[in-house]
Amino acid sequence: MNAKDTLAEYHRKRDFSKTKEPGGGNRRARDECRYVIQLHDASTMHFDFRLEVDGVLKSWAVPKGPSSDPHDKRLATPTEDHPLEYQDFEGTIPEGEYGAGTVLIWDEGTYHPLPDSKGRETPMGEALKHGHASFWLDGAKLHGGYALTRFRKGEDGGDEAWLLVKRADQRVADRDAPAPSRARSTRSGRTLRQIASGSAPRK
Repeated sequence: MNAKDTLAEYHRKRDFSKTKEPGGGNRRARDECRYVIQLHDASTMHFDFRLEVDGVLKSWAVPKGPSSDPHDKRLATPTEDHPLEYQDFEGTIPEGEYGAGTVLIWDEGTYHPLPDSKGRETPMGEALKHGHASFWLDGAKLHGGYALTRFRKGEDGGDEAWLLVKRADQRVADRDAPAPSRARSTRSGRTLRQIASGSAPRK
């Protein structure tokens, strides 16, 4: 299945004459795979964790946000694939549109898959299909090894659930995602309130 096919659900849910979200198709995958974590003040506040895989952004909604503590197991619910251009989206989705609310780029950077216990490195797309993927993040805020593990597979992908967990390595920290009101964009330095109002960050 190509990237265009996997974005069908993304396009079906949005009216691009009303929302400034990208339609996709204008960016090609790069040598280094990237990830982005967006704080989304929608009907329910959550973090969107997105990994560049096979020409799209594989996406999960993480209500409590990522943690740097391996003891914290974060629920991650899969959402539809997003276009690569969504890595750059920060702004407000209008009322009445799918996902209405303000989006802030909380963290971004590059990642690479980690080998298994036998030293074998599985392509990320294949690892996710099998229900477990380990990877190393090099971001503005997050660093080190993480793992996504599927613990419930629903019918036709429905009710599917994963866990996002920090791996025990040298980049462990007793640090959680910030309260949404204090979170600042790694791209613009703005808070959710400043993005929603269109104001500049405080110096």
